[in-house]
Amino acid sequence: MTLTRIYMEQKSKLKQIESRLESALKAPQPILNEASLDLLRAGGKRIRPLLTLLCAQYGDPSRETVMKSAVMLELIHMASLVHDDVVDDSNLRRGKPTVKAQWDNRVAMFTGDFIFARAIELISDFDNDEIHMSISRVIRDLSLGEIDQIKELYHWKQNMRVYLRRIKRKTALLMALSCQLGALASGCSSRVGLSLYYFGYYLGMSYQMTDDILDFVGTEKQLGKPAGGDLRNGNITLPTFFALHKYGMRNAILSVLEDKNPKQSDWDSIICAIRDCGAIQDSEQLSDAYLSKAKTILERLPQQRATRSLKEIADYIGTRND
Repeated sequence: MTLTRIYMEQKSKLKQIESRLESALKAPQPILNEASLDLLRAGGKRIRPLLTLLCAQYGDPSRETVMKSAVMLELIHMASLVHDDVVDDSNLRRGKPTVKAQWDNRVAMFTGDFIFARAIELISDFDNDEIHMSISRVIRDLSLGEIDQIKELYHWKQNMRVYLRRIKRKTALLMALSCQLGALASGCSSRVGLSLYYFGYYLGMSYQMTDDILDFVGTEKQLGKPAGGDLRNGNITLPTFFALHKYGMRNAILSVLEDKNPKQSDWDSIICAIRDCGAIQDSEQLSDAYLSKAKTILERLPQQRATRSLKEIADYIGTRND
């Protein structure tokens, strides 16, 4: 089964989710309405709702709480992207202007807050305390992850533990929640929900590491923004970490980071050097190790169609180029 076929199998439900997202993002204030809907129409893989739908197949996927959970999770993700673009001072996302680029930081922050609020509204009538606690913890940790990123910008001495904690908070926990909620919302036991939580966690860690790799090896067309954007913003991601601490590139990297007016040629040179030194291969190995852990979790679950689909998604994460 290919990833395209998985999306096709869920096409009807994903279309419903898209419609519900549009309804949830409509706002009485014109700028807020336009900013929110523009973000939705910019598109995206909708990987989190897809994971929720697939994990719901271990229980009763027809429950209304499954659809509400899938929409809510994508809204949380969208809100975090708006805030993330403010933190990173990003003008492009998916090849289109960000909310902060089209308006300003204030509009972007209030847009993100509005989307978060709409997400919480959707699950206000859930009667499962475990779901509410899980969502609260993830939203809390998303915020901590953004603060971590701000605090650690240009901090080249940070260790691997700090990097892993940051991507756990910013990316992995929401994917873990997407899988867990799919199970719990469909009536699965807490045990099954916990297994799928860890599958999503390992998958999310690998997903973010792959993002960090693509930031160096992807083209501007693939990325929807210039390559090396994280490094330009002082964000020390996995390939830069290896280049700094394993391949002796500290002086070369710091000379560019500490230059108040670096030339484009300086950026291009250092990005190529990181790409060619072996840091990309080391990053891929660590990403693959997390994927291997995710697949091990799947071996303990019932070997049904959903399990095969989740394995296919894990395989896609390991080879994706966008």
